[in-house]
Amino acid sequence: MPVISTNTAANTALRYLNNNSAAQSESLAKLSSGSRIVSAKDDASGLAIATSMNADITVLNQAATNVTSGTSVLNTADGALSNVADILQRMNSLTAQAQSGSSSADDLSYIDAEYQQLLEEIDDITTTTNFNGVALLDGASDYSTGVDFLVGTASTDTITVQLDGATTADLLISGTSITDAASAAANMDLISTAITQVSEMRANVGATLSRFEFRGDVISTSLENLQSAESAISDVDIATEQTNFTNYQTLTSAAISALSQANSMSQSLLKLLQ
Repeated sequence: MPVISTNTAANTALRYLNNNSAAQSESLAKLSSGSRIVSAKDDASGLAIATSMNADITVLNQAATNVTSGTSVLNTADGALSNVADILQRMNSLTAQAQSGSSSADDLSYIDAEYQQLLEEIDDITTTTNFNGVALLDGASDYSTGVDFLVGTASTDTITVQLDGATTADLLISGTSITDAASAAANMDLISTAITQVSEMRANVGATLSRFEFRGDVISTSLENLQSAESAISDVDIATEQTNFTNYQTLTSAAISALSQANSMSQSLLKLLQ
């Protein structure tokens, strides 16, 4: 029924224009952000899952950094222990040299002089070897009791790095000297024990390094899978969304044209009164 007081056609066209325009704006926002979920109403459950995944991804990225830090700590310690082991081998050779029947008193004094310097060098190495300002092998830092590195998403998912002291006191060779063949023989036994002790320390360091390496691989795989799953939930399909945007754009243009036509209907009806 043609009327001029209420333009129902215009109201209908305006409603569709508003709906199409809103849908076009939402589609454009998705294309601009690259995200399928621009607001919670787009996918409430998907948003919750993606947020949880993003939290795990953030923690795992830091865990990967922690693995690198733990590996660096162990490599630093192993390098120092390698030097200590070399020094102990030299000291062991000196004790053997001192037990030669041809060594004179002067020879023994020269041997002991080098022996004492090597003792000091061991202590210098073990007290100055540190990572980020924390000593590693002095037997008094936190590493002597164990330092935890978070390597997962749970607070309990840690790897403990424990490094025993490697000073001359820890190796039970502090204060030893070579004065004669008898003292050299006694010190040789102590040095042999110290060499075994340092070898065991390096073996433990190597085992922990191996664990960090495998955990790093696990973290990398977990990150890849989580990022892929989060992308499937959150990221927009550009091709599909571009198609949607074009459709909404066309519908919006059509609604604008229809509204223009509806608004002109009243003027056309007024001509009946002329």
